[in-house]
This record gives sequence, C-alpha cells and structure tokens, in this order.
Amino acid sequence: MKGRIIITFVLAVLACCYGCNSPSITSYSAEEKLIGAKLSDLGIELPEIARPVAAYVNVVQSGKLLFVAGQLPIREGRVLCTGKVGRDVDLEKAQEAARLCVINALVAIKDELGSLGRVRRIVRVEVFVNSAQDFTGQSQVANGASILLQQVFDDAGKHARMAVGVAELPLDAAVEVAMIVERK
Repeated sequence: MKGRIIITFVLAVLACCYGCNSPSITSYSAEEKLIGAKLSDLGIELPEIARPVAAYVNVVQSGKLLFVAGQLPIREGRVLCTGKVGRDVDLEKAQEAARLCVINALVAIKDELGSLGRVRRIVRVEVFVNSAQDFTGQSQVANGASILLQQVFDDAGKHARMAVGVAELPLDAAVEVAMIVERK
C-alpha cells in the first residue's frame, strides 16, 4: 500500500513538472486574445487566407521553425499595390503594402498553428521591393513590415531582417514579404 502511494506521488510530481514546461491550451488562448486585441487596436481584421499563386504552400514547419512563403499585398484575390517603388509607387504606399504582406503572413501562420498565441518569436523577415532603377529606400519600405510585427508581438516581434531591391515580383506586386517564425 505504501509503495503505491509513493509511486502515485512521484507520477503526480512528474506530471506537474512536465505541465509546467508545456504551455497549456489556456495560455495559448490568453495570448491569442491579447494579440487579437492588439490587432483590433491597430484597426486590423485578419482576412481569409490568401491561397498560393503557384506550386507551393504558404507555410512549412521544420522542428520549431515555420518558413512562411513570400506573401504579396493581396486582398480578396487582388494585388492592391503594383508597379515599381520610386516610380509608380511612393514610399508610404509601399510601406502599407509591406504591412499588408505581413497581415497575410499572420493569417498563414494562424492557419498553420491554429493560434497566433503559439508564436514564440519572429526570427527573420525578408522584404523584396520591386524597385525603380535608382530607388534605394528598401529598408524604409521594410519598416512597414517590421513596425507592425513589433506592435503585435512586442519584444518577440523584434527580428533579423533583409530588405532587397529586385527588378520584378510576381503579378507586378510592389512588395513581397517572407518570414521565419519560431513556434512554442
């Protein structure tokens, strides 16, 4: 009898300790609510997921990392910002396009994980800017993406980044954003 009590106690302690290291569904939903409130405060309502425009998937998981495919500034099946930044598109509009790309990435992440509360941190953001020949403000365009991620995820939204000017993007989009995200 005494042996059973000790074994039961040890199992209970192990279960408790294991539970302490594993985020519960309740903590995910609390974090999801907090993130939802931040998005709402920013005037952002997450749209339906944008389906890939070619032969790829939106997100691939490898271990705890999510590799989010390049997202375009698409809303309701239409690219909302097209052309060359610095010629056809001004800086402010390009930043808004980068922000929309991130919103689409968040939708893809939520679709993959079930909750944005399962994001541990944003690791890297890659911003591709369809640039006019002499445009050199790619890093400022990328701020449209970076600032939003920091507003939504606080310190976990701080990330490494690259911003690159390119000659063309799919569907003549002005901006494309890809991300690497760590999940809990």
